[in-house]
Amino acid sequence: MSSRSIHERLVALEKQMQAAAEAMDFERATALRNEIARIRGEAPVQEGDADTVTVSQPPPGAMGLGTQVPVRQPPKGWVKPKKPDLMTKNVKPRGGR
Repeated sequence: MSSRSIHERLVALEKQMQAAAEAMDFERATALRNEIARIRGEAPVQEGDADTVTVSQPPPGAMGLGTQVPVRQPPKGWVKPKKPDLMTKNVKPRGGR
């Protein structure tokens, strides 16, 4: 799908959602809202997905910047790269002594 057709689909779904909400058909409006979120990539993901984002309330007493930042889980099979040894990496040997 091209970005233009996706945009047109989103506009049509938003109009349908608005009409359903005005008609008090909230179940349909909710289903349309979820479809819009899925197309935009904002839909809740299934448990076990590689792109799971977890947002939760901070524990009591944990206030400040960054305490409610979403935590991204790495994809399955991803291994954290080994840290370089700063004492020996890129060190030129001393010459002449």
